[in-house]
Amino acid sequence: MAKQANRYLEVDPWKVIELGFHQERNQVSESIFSLANEFMGVRGYLEEGTDCSSLQGCYYNGIYEWGKENNPPYKGIVKRSHYLVNGLNWLATKIKIDGKVLDISKSEIQDFKRELDLKDGSLSRNFTLINEKGKVKFEFLRFLSMTNVHNSFQRIKISSDYQPNLEITLALDFNNKHWGEPGKWQIEKKDKLLIVGKTKTTGQYLSGAMKVETPDSLLFETFEEEKAIGLSFNFNLENEITIDRFVSIYVDKVGDKKDEIIFNTSKNLQEVDDFDKSLLENCNYWTDFWKHNDIEIEGDPENQQGIRFCIFQLQQTYHGFDPLNNIGAKGLTGEAYSGHAFWDTETFCLPYYLYTNLTVAKDLLLYRYHTLPQAKARALMLDCVGACYPIATLNGHEACALWQHASLQLQPSTGVAYGIYHYYQVSKDFKFLVDYGLEMLLEISKFLLSRGQWNQDKSYFGYYAVMGPDEFQMMVNHNAYTNFMARKTFLFTLEVLEKAKLSSNKSYLEVLQKTDFQKEIIEEIRTAAKMMYIPYDPKTELFEQHQGYFNLPHQEITSIPLADFPLYNNWSYDRIYRNDMIKQPDVLMFLFLYNQDFPLSVKKANYQFYEPRCIHESSLSPSIHSILANEIGKRKEALSFFGFATRLDLDDYNRNTNEGLHLTSIAAAWMNIVYGFGGLRSDGDILVMNPSIPSIWMKYSFKINYLGNNIKVTVTQNQVKIESNNSSPVAIKIWNKDIILVDQYILEM
Repeated sequence: MAKQANRYLEVDPWKVIELGFHQERNQVSESIFSLANEFMGVRGYLEEGTDCSSLQGCYYNGIYEWGKENNPPYKGIVKRSHYLVNGLNWLATKIKIDGKVLDISKSEIQDFKRELDLKDGSLSRNFTLINEKGKVKFEFLRFLSMTNVHNSFQRIKISSDYQPNLEITLALDFNNKHWGEPGKWQIEKKDKLLIVGKTKTTGQYLSGAMKVETPDSLLFETFEEEKAIGLSFNFNLENEITIDRFVSIYVDKVGDKKDEIIFNTSKNLQEVDDFDKSLLENCNYWTDFWKHNDIEIEGDPENQQGIRFCIFQLQQTYHGFDPLNNIGAKGLTGEAYSGHAFWDTETFCLPYYLYTNLTVAKDLLLYRYHTLPQAKARALMLDCVGACYPIATLNGHEACALWQHASLQLQPSTGVAYGIYHYYQVSKDFKFLVDYGLEMLLEISKFLLSRGQWNQDKSYFGYYAVMGPDEFQMMVNHNAYTNFMARKTFLFTLEVLEKAKLSSNKSYLEVLQKTDFQKEIIEEIRTAAKMMYIPYDPKTELFEQHQGYFNLPHQEITSIPLADFPLYNNWSYDRIYRNDMIKQPDVLMFLFLYNQDFPLSVKKANYQFYEPRCIHESSLSPSIHSILANEIGKRKEALSFFGFATRLDLDDYNRNTNEGLHLTSIAAAWMNIVYGFGGLRSDGDILVMNPSIPSIWMKYSFKINYLGNNIKVTVTQNQVKIESNNSSPVAIKIWNKDIILVDQYILEM
């Protein structure tokens, strides 16, 4: 693997620590030190501001703007995109010391420390400013409430060995730039320390209010600017001072509840008055969370920190606050990918929630159900019927203006179908399957049937002019992933239809009528599934990624200089497509998703062929390779890929962490432990576990919830222990042995 770590942070099991201000990596740090609570997110920027490269990002889930409307020359190309918009900067702070603006990039400072605490969800930053008169010490602390997601908090503590004059302003500011451009908001209301902004194209409202606690003797003035309100202080510091800011924020995503959110903002703020108590509540939330979801690794401090950072950021980003939310590829940590959700949600993120919180997992799928009308409209744009889910979206509409992705990639639709299948495999929630899943499956199957075609002599069915998960191959015919996943979608749809019919569930008939699903379509789907072309050679046991892939010119990926990454920035677009180099797993991806369908020999043959051709330009790639490498016995390789996955952002492997965290890759890192070293497989009729342990680890453990059973798996170099704290028995297959787990089961390695 040509990519290398770019490490500068301290290794700690429960914290992420930056010692010394790394000015050249400031935007990378801003991403890594991001906080979120699903409702909102804030990058780890210096609240007092700096002239060095910075992205002061505050994002609110579901608050977006439309892009400029265009007139594409061809049908099916998106006319108007949309993007998560940078919103109210609730941390806006300006500080002057003896008349000079505080900017640590231009000042002499010492003892700089920025610290993200994974145990209480807080971000702290300390440093000492040195000037000709003496030293002034600053301590900043911020956190977002996980128990009341509308609340955010800031503490500033200042002390000095002399008596400096301090001018401090604390504001709620709508002047944050998006993609470097200001002016995304118009102000609807300002009232003392409350401000309401409205998005210009979507008509959504955001209301914010704040109050500040200071020593009684400290005088202040309120001020208003065009797009900001706040307080200002001017005083001589005698010893030390602590200033606490409490902020309450509500949003109206539809645009018809402005008065209601203003009322809620003010009422909620009145009920918050204790900084330390609120921090303790956050700490208690995280204590309980880690009690049930921690992954422990003994003997590998780098990966212990890495996996906890991944779990922490994933839980921050989405935990089931609102079923109309989804998980953007960058979460709420940056503006790359515009806040859009991709097919990663169902294939990479969903497993984490399936085994930690089934209700939240269902919410992720309900998001797709609620956006089914938009998916049906998209299918019509592509001269098809049924439902075509978008490759990139925030509101359900296709947002990707690149036709080669938006029109050629079918994996969002098959990914939703797989998500429904996977959810049912784990939950056995038949009611969801009939009430929501079946309608989505029927509409997806109609789309796949209309998008697919028969070859000229009608001997096989498949997909022409598509792009699979490997986005380095465009307009290919019979991509193996696309054809295989479509076939699986057809078969699962038929299976659910039969189950629903036998159950005599009234919803079944209502769904058939609603979707206009006739008997003729059922037979067409059955035939298409039976005759689906899958490019596979039983002699070599290789799947050809697509027709003609084996004849492409070869690119030796180890010869690519490190300075060429990321390739999209350094290679011409067409150059990327002219060889057999793979961006991310394609064949290996469906071998993972439907793992139990394939013998070990097939997985081994395809891994050995495709892994040397993969450049891992996608952050989703390392974990899948690690999981399969571990399964076929390549233990060292699996551990190497695992370190890449867990520390992708902490060590900036792809040299693009400055744009925001790779949230779906973070979810894949969780899978890397549970599905990789834990050997869990959940695509069959019974839960499978085949645990192994890297040679450098002394022990590791993880916890899952399965069919109401809280299960803990602990693996050492010579023993596997599986424990359940529920009395109800659960069937598990471990190392090809069927067991009934009641209390605990111990196996010697």
